[in-house]
Amino acid sequence: MGKLDSKVPSGPLADKWTKHKNEINLVNPANKRNIDVIVVGTGLAGGSAAATLAELGYNVKTFCYQDSPRRAHSIAAQGGINAAKNYQGDGDSAYRLFYDTVKGGDYRSREANVYRLAEESANIIDQCVAQGVPFAREYGGLLDNRSFGGVLVSRTFYAKGQTGQQLLLGCYAAMNRQINRGKIKPYNRHEMMDLVLVDGKARGIIARDLVSGEIERHSAHAVVLATGGYGNVFFLSTNAMGSNVMAAWRAHRRGAYFANPCFTQIHPTCIPVSGDHQSKLTLMSESLRNDGRIWVPKRKEDAENIRQGKLKPTQLKEEDRDYYLERRYPAFGNLVPRDVASRAAKERCDAGFGVNKTGEAVYLDFASAIERYGKEEALTHGMKDADNKTITKLGRQVVENKYGNLFQMYEKIVDENPYETPMMIYPAVHYTMGGLWVDYNLQTTVDGCYCIGEANFSDHGANRLGASALMQGLADGYFVLPYTIGDYLSNDIRTGEISIDSPEFDQAEEAVRERIEKLMSGSGKHSVDHYHKLLGKIMWNKCGMARNAEDLTSAIDDIAALREDFWANVKVTGVADSLNAELEKAGRVADFLELGELFAKDALHRDESCGGHFREEYQTPEGEALRDDENFKYVAAWEFKGEPKNAVLHKENLKYENIELKTRSYK
Repeated sequence: MGKLDSKVPSGPLADKWTKHKNEINLVNPANKRNIDVIVVGTGLAGGSAAATLAELGYNVKTFCYQDSPRRAHSIAAQGGINAAKNYQGDGDSAYRLFYDTVKGGDYRSREANVYRLAEESANIIDQCVAQGVPFAREYGGLLDNRSFGGVLVSRTFYAKGQTGQQLLLGCYAAMNRQINRGKIKPYNRHEMMDLVLVDGKARGIIARDLVSGEIERHSAHAVVLATGGYGNVFFLSTNAMGSNVMAAWRAHRRGAYFANPCFTQIHPTCIPVSGDHQSKLTLMSESLRNDGRIWVPKRKEDAENIRQGKLKPTQLKEEDRDYYLERRYPAFGNLVPRDVASRAAKERCDAGFGVNKTGEAVYLDFASAIERYGKEEALTHGMKDADNKTITKLGRQVVENKYGNLFQMYEKIVDENPYETPMMIYPAVHYTMGGLWVDYNLQTTVDGCYCIGEANFSDHGANRLGASALMQGLADGYFVLPYTIGDYLSNDIRTGEISIDSPEFDQAEEAVRERIEKLMSGSGKHSVDHYHKLLGKIMWNKCGMARNAEDLTSAIDDIAALREDFWANVKVTGVADSLNAELEKAGRVADFLELGELFAKDALHRDESCGGHFREEYQTPEGEALRDDENFKYVAAWEFKGEPKNAVLHKENLKYENIELKTRSYK
């Protein structure tokens, strides 16, 4: 256990996945009926995996902390899902999707995994259409596409601004079919508390029934973790408030290496922070950057007047606006990758050009799009001399059809009409590219423990391109894991049912009970949220959009001290053996307090800038990320050794045999 063998197949890149599927071991359908698989997390990755594994004949047990898989955070994905269908005839291909993804991740991802993802992308769309997912269609009847950041083609399929929700409903329907057949046994409102290893293999979990508080044992021949990312280590993020790192972190404590924790994505298109009262942030889809233009005033005095309410953005003339992304990156304009757009927004705001009361916001303006679409619609309807009022009305209808629910959401939150005044946006923590290290089969360094979707590190490198999260989750669940897990389970056809009455389950349950008792025994000085907010401030200020050695060093000490104070003085109300939301939060924050320190340690050791990891000491004269391929072209996988400060680094060296390593340029 613990060796970083990526198990990437030999041969040409385009043949690796086909070759691998032809050579790995399979489980005969009759034997699948005798094999149990636990799937923790029932979002798009976990739900698709559970449905597919059950369809194949395995006995599946699913666990989620929500009251229904329909509430998984996957529903929050708005803008779309990538696939190399090339319906637009604009030059897309599996190779181009592969290339864009590796480049977008700043050359810190594994080539073979990314190419497989690109290959399977087209199958995902066919699968979801068959399930009835209502993708938008263009006039000719084909599925419509739009562009996302970091690409020069249109490959993003979408269902208005509700793509994640619609995909999850299709996935949930597939799950329900298997639940009704008795092949999936769902455990909703359950949280995984620990991973159980028997003879070095993952053979089950300890879970807590969040309604009754009962601690339960569940066994299986393999465990699949599909529990999403850890962005809530920053407290304020675009993640649902319940999103956490518990399942992945408990597996890490049992021997699964944690890879690249510092690779966290800051999304440029979020509603700005409005005050200390907030518990989460709201994402405005990247799809809005197809038609919205990002700008700030050219003059600081205009920005100051806007902040003070003396000037409205609509009063500023075109020549007085700085469309800074279009100015700095003419080839990609407003559709540069997220890390590039985020740093550019921060630079403008730090320079004094921010436009909200705190000075931490830029504009996302649809006036040009409304006018452009309005003129097109007028001409289409034979109105050659339409007046401005008619053009605006027609253009607004087009924008509403494409993005209407997003505009409604913005207006409800901000109380401003984005059709009439520009949206205000600012970067916020969104997606995590780091996660449990997995090999080509999606297996962690613990035998029998698999990790899929955002919970693993595998496909995005140091930055994720927009609309690739849904793609990875569904590729892993529908098309990759169901093949690769069979190679491992083929050795278990004679094993029989895994007993929960073993010393290993006894010890794991006892450890869980002791941890809960310790959480409940704090002195009661401060609430769980008190510690989570303090951790979030440390993470954002010292490990956020820009990092340096001094801040990271102090962050490590600050988090260690905060963790010590947490265990001594946290206040967890209620009792352990019943419904207790504070206890749930406390367990998750305890894990964040360990992850946060490892995050800072990982960021400190990586003396380079790449993607979402931006070290101030390593940047070009133009302020762009400066990679060090000679010394840091590897995956940093950390082995748990009791305390984050003692974690041991293991390296998976990355080989680029099909793509030339070069400085990213979107100019």
